[in-house]
Amino acid sequence: MFLKPSFAAILASLASVEVANAWFRLPCATPLVQERVDPIISPGQVSQHLHSIHGGSNFSMNMTYTPARQSTCSSCAVAQDLSNYWTPTLYFKDPTTGQFEKVPNGGLLVYYQNRGSADVSNGGKGLKAFPAGFRMITGDPKKRSKLYAEGLGTQAELAERAIKSTCLRYGSGNTGYDYYGFPTTDCEAGLNTRLHMPACWDGVNLDSPDHKSHTAYLSMIDNGDCPSTHPVPLMKLFYEITWDISGFSSRWKGKPWPFVWSNSDPTGYGWHGDFFNGWDNTVFQNAIDHCNQTPDQLAGVVEACPYFTVVPSTTFSACRAKTTEVVESINGPMAKLPG
Repeated sequence: MFLKPSFAAILASLASVEVANAWFRLPCATPLVQERVDPIISPGQVSQHLHSIHGGSNFSMNMTYTPARQSTCSSCAVAQDLSNYWTPTLYFKDPTTGQFEKVPNGGLLVYYQNRGSADVSNGGKGLKAFPAGFRMITGDPKKRSKLYAEGLGTQAELAERAIKSTCLRYGSGNTGYDYYGFPTTDCEAGLNTRLHMPACWDGVNLDSPDHKSHTAYLSMIDNGDCPSTHPVPLMKLFYEITWDISGFSSRWKGKPWPFVWSNSDPTGYGWHGDFFNGWDNTVFQNAIDHCNQTPDQLAGVVEACPYFTVVPSTTFSACRAKTTEVVESINGPMAKLPG
């Protein structure tokens, strides 16, 4: 991993909402596999674009909960979590040659957050673990611009607000900044991309035709209420990845922004994330209910939850997918993006 995620930037972005209740940080190493597979959007088929996939080793284009739970390892730190997490991959397009090169990153960090009025710390009845077979997505790979006035509060606007990033510039003498879509400058300390997952469930469907309608966002994204249509409150997931774009800075200085997501998005607005549940749900529910008391638990220290078996980083970093189903050139330099 080239650098540590910007915890300060994340915590600052979360400070404006209610109480920062119990949560834990789940570190995931470099990807389990990078390939054009997406068992939520394109089950049983080759996906249209490349994903960086983390989590349980049995990831495949025909994923179900049972084989997920039979994974022999995970590229994330908690042994009882054999879920999979994935996002598009970032590429640099050389403005001189037109060739694409994959951009390195510091791994995925998943924040599991107790949020919303239903959390016990806010006087609610408590959050629920994801049910077996549950999956969800956030974001839209076809999105290319910002459409809504911030604060409108509709589910469509909340979905847009759920994906926002920071151009990290500390140590360079330049001021970092938050943005929707891609920035316009070099980010000397990394391009920090973040997304919120929905945290409300309809209580019936494990998936839906658009892979979104069975879930909903909290009324303030990071806190607030679930809508009456989606009354079951869930632990909220928050993804963070920091990309080392500065390593390419000398090759595009004075030229337009040269980075593109693997879904052929040059704007940045089409970044998105997927989650496929592979938890031991008894362990997960116990963690939600009981790992919310000690200072370390309240500070997000995953090792402080006694229900978890935390795997050494040298072990989970070595986990790889049981099978690579789509074998093709992905690193570059290459004339076109995978797919």
